[in-house]
Amino acid sequence: MNQAAQRGASEGSKPETSHRTLRFEIAPKTVALVLLAIAAVWLFLRLVPVLLVLVVALFLVGTLNPVVEALEARGVKRRTGIALVFVSVFVTVAVVLAITLPSLATQATNMIEHAPALRDKAVALLSRSRISAPLANSLRSFRGFAISDGAAALEFSYRAASIIGYALSSVFLSLYLMLDRDRVRGALFAAVPRAHHIRLSRILIKLETIVGGYIRGQVVTSALMTLFTFVLLTIAGVDGAIALSVFAGVADVLPYIGPILSVGPAVLATLPHGIVWTLVVLGAMFLYEELESRLLIPRIYGRALRLPSSMVILALLAGGTIGGVLGALLALPVAAVIRMLTKEMSPELPGEHDADLDGTRAFNEQAQSEYELRSDGMDARQAAAVALEITTRGGRSWDSVAPM
Repeated sequence: MNQAAQRGASEGSKPETSHRTLRFEIAPKTVALVLLAIAAVWLFLRLVPVLLVLVVALFLVGTLNPVVEALEARGVKRRTGIALVFVSVFVTVAVVLAITLPSLATQATNMIEHAPALRDKAVALLSRSRISAPLANSLRSFRGFAISDGAAALEFSYRAASIIGYALSSVFLSLYLMLDRDRVRGALFAAVPRAHHIRLSRILIKLETIVGGYIRGQVVTSALMTLFTFVLLTIAGVDGAIALSVFAGVADVLPYIGPILSVGPAVLATLPHGIVWTLVVLGAMFLYEELESRLLIPRIYGRALRLPSSMVILALLAGGTIGGVLGALLALPVAAVIRMLTKEMSPELPGEHDADLDGTRAFNEQAQSEYELRSDGMDARQAAAVALEITTRGGRSWDSVAPM
């Protein structure tokens, strides 16, 4: 008992376990960096429309500048060539609008006038089957759309005006960038160390190649859609087939909503010709859209942008998921640029003995040495012209978007 009492007394006399308090102190520098990052994200989100204007302007520059340079090579002054190119673009757009808008307006007016009769025919046809009877009841009770909310109409008008304003800003920005090409290029080269000017000039040339390839892909797919729609509507006997096919080709440029804009007017135009022709045109257009998205686009853009077909599909899906229609529209050139920059900026690892890489490195060293000799004492604008001339002289070494 004495031992048990002593043991209990000794246990009771043990000091209590001390609790340590952990304190996290955030350095002022960390707080400043976090606030700076938040401010940068906020500023970026606020400037997204401006950045989009710049991106569209750069696309226009990359598309039109090769044409201007081709005119320069034929002895036309640069400013005169720019004026000719922009006037030609404006005339082309005006002609397309003059061809398509009146016919589309006529089709829309006819649809509004014949809508009740067409609805009654569709209801009678759908009511013949038990499967389609619920759809017939829904169509019978459908009274159309009416814009009665003045605030919604005003908001739509404001958005339309904003889009037109941004589009015009992109056009004029591209015009000024092309007119001030030497100064803009000189400022860019002045911001980059001279040791990297040859690589910078190569990147600029490849960026122009990417834009040109993307535009060529758009032209090919739009032309194929225009031709297919014209042949289909001509066979169906639809009036205004030229205007509808041109509109379908132009709308085909837009991802996701492009197929709807391409198919919708063409299908609606066949309604006066009977339900059979409407179903035939709808099915043919649907099959062509599937063929284009699954086969033509991966192959055409993959060849134009030097991208694998699988990367084309993944880029379109990722761009559409992240940025919607605009994201999908920019997905392919962005993917090509990322792939090009990844290859261009990759470090030269020791032990690589690839013949193409060795030849590229040898040319890089020779070109850089020649550039440093020729550009000694020049300002940034003159040095930029020399770097681009040397790089362009490389011929087929630079005619691809990225080394394969």
